[in-house]
Order: sequence, then structure tokens, then C-alpha cells
Amino acid sequence: MVKRVLTIQDLSCIGKCSLTEVIPVLAAAGLEVAAVPTAVLSTHTQFSGVHIRDLTDDLAPIRQHFEREGFAFAGILTGYLGSIRQVDLVRDFIHSFGTGDTKVIVDPVMADQGKLYRGFDEAFVDEMKELIAAADVILPNVSEAALLTGLPYPGENASEAQLKELLQGLKELGAPLCVITGAHLDDGSIGFLGYDAEEDRYLRFGTAPVPFVSHGTGDLFAGTFTAALLSDHPCEEALQIASEYTSACIQATYEDPDHVNYGVNFESRIPYLLRLLEHSTE
Repeated sequence: MVKRVLTIQDLSCIGKCSLTEVIPVLAAAGLEVAAVPTAVLSTHTQFSGVHIRDLTDDLAPIRQHFEREGFAFAGILTGYLGSIRQVDLVRDFIHSFGTGDTKVIVDPVMADQGKLYRGFDEAFVDEMKELIAAADVILPNVSEAALLTGLPYPGENASEAQLKELLQGLKELGAPLCVITGAHLDDGSIGFLGYDAEEDRYLRFGTAPVPFVSHGTGDLFAGTFTAALLSDHPCEEALQIASEYTSACIQATYEDPDHVNYGVNFESRIPYLLRLLEHSTE
């Protein structure tokens, strides 16, 4: 039976991020995608003059309809949520459907370079902590980890010792697996550093750095991790697959002289993703 994954985040008509990336990656892994858009944007926010249709008022009726139909989900992935009210409504989805063996993955998209995104404040951070408490896995970047823990922002080039301090703070929020993405590791690679509270151990993996920065790589990592995890790869291997695929997509974009600068060329590397997912863990 095909596994069904619920993902809740925004949809940009043009621009590779959020649902635009997550839906095809999950589908490529052979998963059925149930997508709940929190907003529809004409383009992602790298462009100016973006037209936005907020769908906050539609979230509760969608959830209620799902409940009436008796839908169930193997996994729930949340991404960018635009307001405290949206976070609260997404918690209702997790309360309704995040039961039993359902894996709940929260990417607390709200900050970069040590600063909250426009429109967010400390009250939003507090609400995100409540959402994280219901998650099995959280995937913050360094900035988000610092804001969630209240620890000083150590910079994007934080040492592994500083990242481990952030991870110890994150584990207090309740998620069994906390992973800091986009981490600059001590050996010069870029990847993730995580902490598995159930096994009391750190997880670490990096790939060679690419001199290119692109929009939507965090969304791609989260979607790929979810795809691998629900394809029965162990958590650590799923994280490694997400790192390798995201890095390959950045590299493909960097090497493409005709690339457009509103997202990585993840489509061209889907065959590579399939090879990674086919790797046997037995």
C-alpha cells in the first residue's frame, strides 16, 4: 500500500521552494502527497511585488473534512507558517493525525543570519516551541536553533562545540531527534549535526562545500529527509540522503551556465535521488 504524507506549507507559483519542491520529491519516492497550502504566492519572496493569497481561514475546514473522511497519514511535514494563528491551526492537524506510527517532522522556518524573518517576533518563536513539542524530528538552521533555545547566535560558521550546545538546548523542547541543518562542520564540510535523545548520541554528516547560495535548500532537505525516512531508511541514513541530494542539486545549479537564480535545479537530479533511495539498508 502506498504511504500517504501530509505536508503543510505555502505554495509559490514561480520559484523553487516549499510545496513546489516537496511535492515532486515525495512523489518521486513513491509516496502519495496530501498537500495543504497555507498561502499561495505569485512568486517566492526573492521577487518584489509578490501577490499573496492567505489561506489561514481554510485550514480548519480542510482538517475537519479530512477527519470526516477518516484519512490517515504515515508522515506529517510542516514548513514555513506565516503567523501564530497558522502555527496553532497546524498543531490541530498534528493532534488529529499525528498518532500511532505517524512520523511528525517540523522544519521551523522563521529565521536566517541570526534574525527573524519580517513579521515574526518572540511570540511567534514561543508558539513554534509548542509545535516542536509535538514533533518526532525538528530541522532548524543555526539561526532558528539559537532563537528557539535563547542561546546567543554563534554565526553561520559556528563550531561543532557551539552547535552541540544548541542541540542540548533544543532537546529540552521535547523532540526526540533534533538536527541543525546547513551546519559548517569542523572538517570544512557542510551538512548537519544532530542529537538523538533516545540513543544519547550525536549524528554528523557533511559534503564538500559549493561556492553557491540558493533559495529553498532547507525545504529541499526537509522534503528529501521525509521521503527517505518514509521509504524505510533509518533516521541517520535518511539525513545523509537528504544532505547528499541537496548538495548535488546545489552543485548542478552552480555548474549550469543557464540557471535561473530562484531555486536549485533539483529536477535534473531526481534520478540521483532515486539511486540514493534504492540503496538497501538490510
